Amino acid sequence: MNKKLVAALSGGAVLLMALSGCSSEDNDSKVNDWAKKVCDQVQPQLKKIADANTSIQQATSDSSKPADVQTTDSAAFQSISQAYKSLGAAVNSAGAPPVTDGEKTQQEAVKELNSTATSYGGLKTKVDELDTKDQAKFADGLKGVADELATLSKSGDKALQKLQSGDVGKAMAKQPGCQKPTAGGATASPTTAGSQS
Repeated sequence: MNKKLVAALSGGAVLLMALSGCSSEDNDSKVNDWAKKVCDQVQPQLKKIADANTSIQQATSDSSKPADVQTTDSAAFQSISQAYKSLGAAVNSAGAPPVTDGEKTQQEAVKELNSTATSYGGLKTKVDELDTKDQAKFADGLKGVADELATLSKSGDKALQKLQSGDVGKAMAKQPGCQKPTAGGATASPTTAGSQS
């Protein structure tokens, strides 16, 4: 019923920290300190996002009733929304990274994280309003949510990509807190569920 939702989620909710493992040894210690400050706060939020993804996948893989799917998806979107809000706060409280245009890069990333949080909050509201008594209507409504989610996952991550580029990105990639977590033993990579849709 919501395979499309799962595929969209897998691609989108972990857009934040798909950091490459490449790192340069000559990174400035100030940049490393900044990355550590952010990444220490990032890990619990990434885990929250991965866990929310897993709960949606599980609700989908069972032959769940619409009401159960609605409850699970609503809670997952709420959790993801709060995680992105917390990520925005983490980047904000770390201050500007000590690189060229650091302040602008930071502000854009915070704005984007907060905007993503708001978008997931909007998806929660839409899921809450779906008619669970009519399976066909519910499935249609869920398709609409999945379409929005797919759009959300493809758009608007430019500021984050910029934050994760250059010396800052290399420093963040070295921090354990910015490594992508796994939930329930499954990797949270964009290809996991995309291949099943």
